[in-house]
Amino acid sequence: MATETGAHATLRSPLGRVRGLGSAKGGTHHWWMQRVSSMALLPLMLWFTISAALLAGDSYAATLAWIGRPVNAVLLLATIGIAFQHTASGIQVIIEDYANSEWAKMAGILATKAVCWLLALVAALAVLRIAV
Repeated sequence: MATETGAHATLRSPLGRVRGLGSAKGGTHHWWMQRVSSMALLPLMLWFTISAALLAGDSYAATLAWIGRPVNAVLLLATIGIAFQHTASGIQVIIEDYANSEWAKMAGILATKAVCWLLALVAALAVLRIAV
């Protein structure tokens, strides 16, 4: 089956022409991870928002005691880890969609992941320092 594309005639099918230009399977994992992390964040952020609202009038010492409780510390660590992973994943999609050059995409994605990892590590260490 010969097809015309501009001035060039080819015997390859449209599917044959795009093979090797990327995989539709690669984005599926990323898409699922965004959905799973958002579903995990829903109850965690609801818990955190309600807890923060209830702690609004309490003293600094009461807040430290709240963070020091094992269940709260574990839930805070889970919230921190999942939130920063979800943030990095979402920003990566934006960079991949709107960055024009390949080096800008790679630099943006690497910078985003580095900043998210650093901030998550600092936040997790702060919780652990209080809780332990």
